[in-house]
Amino acid sequence: MTADHAGGAPRAVVFDFGGVLIEWNPRYLYRKIFGADEAAMERFLTFVCSSSWNLMQDAGRTFDEGVAELTARFPEEAERIAAYHHRWAEMVPHAFEDSVEVLEGLKEAGVPLYGITNFSVEKFAEARQRFPFFDHFDGIVVSGEVRLIKPDPAIFLHFLECHGLSAGECVFIDDSTVNVAAARRLGFHGIDFCGAADLRSRLDAWGLLAPASA
Repeated sequence: MTADHAGGAPRAVVFDFGGVLIEWNPRYLYRKIFGADEAAMERFLTFVCSSSWNLMQDAGRTFDEGVAELTARFPEEAERIAAYHHRWAEMVPHAFEDSVEVLEGLKEAGVPLYGITNFSVEKFAEARQRFPFFDHFDGIVVSGEVRLIKPDPAIFLHFLECHGLSAGECVFIDDSTVNVAAARRLGFHGIDFCGAADLRSRLDAWGLLAPASA
């Protein structure tokens, strides 16, 4: 657990989404496609639909463009590549309800809520339609829309400028320690997400959460 180094107490809470509020893992889909052959699935996700390839969609490339580029390189994998786009929802099986409860406690307490997420524009639109808790947010910076990717400091500075906030007013929550470290270097408070119970305890220590109902 990494200590928070920003001074004072934050007044606004900034969430990452994948791994904090929603589950996302392509293996939920590709275990259905590859069956028991885990090794083949891992090779495919390492060398074909890789994390670096997916990151290009998070950076603003459309999935149609990404699929076309990859299919040209791996024509024998065309169907499996297309599944990453057309069956994307199967990679996101559920929200983390305990984290959503923390989010709702912050909303009830009147805390300003924001998001900074590495997400494709088109897939975030799908997620937003599917999970109503996204309506709790006062503002969200989506990497694919602004064409900036965490941990690039520019995406955090863009967020602050857009919403008229200073870094010291904000606590940033992410399951990536690299992203949290980048935010801390800019003066944000930071929480390395390791579960909803720890998150609740940290936010409650700042007095940010609404009191539990009697």
